[in-house]
Amino acid sequence: MRTTRSTRRPAPLRNLLAGLAAFLGLAVLCTLPPAAAHAQPSRALATGLHISDGRLVEGNGNDFVMRGVNHAHTWYPGQTQSLAHIKALGANTVRVVLSNGHRWAANSPSDVAGVVRDCKANRLICVLEVHDTTGYGEEAAAATLDQAADYWIGLRDVLAGEEDYVIVNIGNEPWGNTDPAGWTAPTIAAVKKLRAAGFQHTIMVDAPNWGQDWQGVMRANARAVHEADSTGNLIFSIHMYSVFDTAQEITDYLNAFVDAGLPLLIGEFGGPADQWGDPDEDTMMAEAERLRLGYLAWSWSGNTDPVLDLAVGFDPGRLSSWGERIFHGADGIGRTSREATVFGGGPTDTQAPTAPGTPTASAVTATSVTLTWTAATDNVGVTGYDVVRVGSGGTETRVATSTTPTATVTGLAASTPYTFALYARDAAGNRSARSATVDVTTDQGGTPGASCSVAYRVVNEWPGGFQGEITLRNTGTTAISGWTLAFAFADGQKITSMWGGTATQSGGAVSVAPASYTSTIPAGGTGVTLGFLADRGATNTAPTAFALDGTGCTA
Repeated sequence: MRTTRSTRRPAPLRNLLAGLAAFLGLAVLCTLPPAAAHAQPSRALATGLHISDGRLVEGNGNDFVMRGVNHAHTWYPGQTQSLAHIKALGANTVRVVLSNGHRWAANSPSDVAGVVRDCKANRLICVLEVHDTTGYGEEAAAATLDQAADYWIGLRDVLAGEEDYVIVNIGNEPWGNTDPAGWTAPTIAAVKKLRAAGFQHTIMVDAPNWGQDWQGVMRANARAVHEADSTGNLIFSIHMYSVFDTAQEITDYLNAFVDAGLPLLIGEFGGPADQWGDPDEDTMMAEAERLRLGYLAWSWSGNTDPVLDLAVGFDPGRLSSWGERIFHGADGIGRTSREATVFGGGPTDTQAPTAPGTPTASAVTATSVTLTWTAATDNVGVTGYDVVRVGSGGTETRVATSTTPTATVTGLAASTPYTFALYARDAAGNRSARSATVDVTTDQGGTPGASCSVAYRVVNEWPGGFQGEITLRNTGTTAISGWTLAFAFADGQKITSMWGGTATQSGGAVSVAPASYTSTIPAGGTGVTLGFLADRGATNTAPTAFALDGTGCTA
C-alpha cells in the first residue's frame, strides 16, 4: 500500500530538521510588512470564493473558514463514500489528493468532474491539489509547478464555472529543503500561467521545506507572490507537523500573516508524535479558531503509517484517537465548522453589525488593560469582537478577541501609550465598521513589594472538560489593586468561562484580569477565588508556576 505521507521529509535531513527548527526557533524568519504599507495592484472583479481584506469569503461576501480534512483520492479512487462520511462528521471542506500523471496515474477530467460533483452533492467546498510536486528539488521523482499548472489548464473546461465550490491548490509541498529560495519564482510563474489561461478560482499555494517553511521563504516572499496575482484571489497554505512543536512557533507564524493582512490557512497538520517530534496540534487548532483561519487535518484514512489515520479502514464508525481529537475535541470540526452559505442551508446574511461603542479602559497595569464597550447590534446576532491596536499611519494589529463586550489585552510594555479600537462580527463573518478609539498609557510597573501565594485545584472533571479553582492570596503588607495573574497549561487545556476574573489565552499561556469585586486584594494573607470551566485532552497536568504582575508567587 502506498503511503500518503512517505515523502514528508528527505532522509538526509530527518534527524537534523527538528533540532534546527528548535535552534532557530523560527526567529530568523523575516517579518511580513503591514498591509497598509503596500499599494495593491488593480484587481479583476471577483466571482465565487475570493479574497477580501486578507480573508477568504464567498461570492456573497460572507466569511468562509475552512474546517475539514485531506482525503487521498488518487490512491483510493474506490473510496467514493468517504466524502459523505467526512461531511456527516461536520466538515465543511475536503482537500482532495490528485495526480497529474508525473508520478502516479493521472486523474482524468471525468474523474475530477466526478469528485467536484460529489463534493457539491455533499455540500463540501472542494480543494483540489496535485500531489506529484511533493519535495521537488530533493525528491527526484517530483514534478515541477509548471507541469502542475499545465495539468490544471487541461482541466479548464471541467473547472470553469465552479468558482463558488472549488479552490485550486497548484501543487502539494512543491519544494524540499534544497535551495528553498528557488520556490518563489516558479510559484509566481505558475500563478500567472493559470490566470493567463482564464482561471478565476481562488488559488492556493503551499510552502517550501516540505510544506513547513522552517526557513521562512514563503513568509518572507508572501507579499511579492500575492501581488503578482492579477486577481488578488490567492491564499497561502502552511503545513504544520513536528517543526511546529511549540506554541510560540505556531502563534508567531500565523500572526505574521494575519498582521500583514495576507490570507493563510493550515492546509495540512498532524498531532500524533512521530520519529521527528510531537506537533502541538492543540495550539494549532486553538489559534486557528481564535484568528478565524482555516485548517485541514491530515488525513481521512489509508496512510501506510496509520498513526495519522482519522478513520480506521475508512470506517467513520471507527475513529482513531486522532480522529476523535479532530472531529469532537476542543476547537474541533464538530464545534467550529459552519457550512458554506452557497449550499443554501439557511438565509444569506450580508448585513454587518453596527459599530461597537467607544471602549473605556480599566484595570490598567504595566502589562495589561481591560477594555469595556457598549455592545453592537445585528439583524441576526453578534457572535464576537476583535480588539485591534492602532499604530502609526493607521495600521491595525489584532490583539484580543471576545464574545462579550469586554476584553483584557495583555503582553503590553510598561509606561507605553497605546491606542485601541474594536470591530464586531456575526456568524456569517460580516464585520462592522471600526469603533472610536481609546488611548491608554500603561503603568510603570507592578505593585512594589507585592508578595503572593496561589492554590490551584481541580474541583471536578469529565471526558473532555473540567472545573478548576484558583485562590490568590496577598502575603505582603500592601494592598494589591488592578492585578494580572499569569500562568500556563502544559497539556492544551483551554478555559471556556471564568468567574471572579476575565481570562485571555494564547496557546497554553493564560492571563487573568480581575472582576470588579476581586480587583483589590487586601494585605495580610487575604485571598480572592477564581473559578473556571475548561476543555481538556487525556492529560490534565496542573500549572506549576504563577506570576502576579510579573512577580512569581508561591504555588
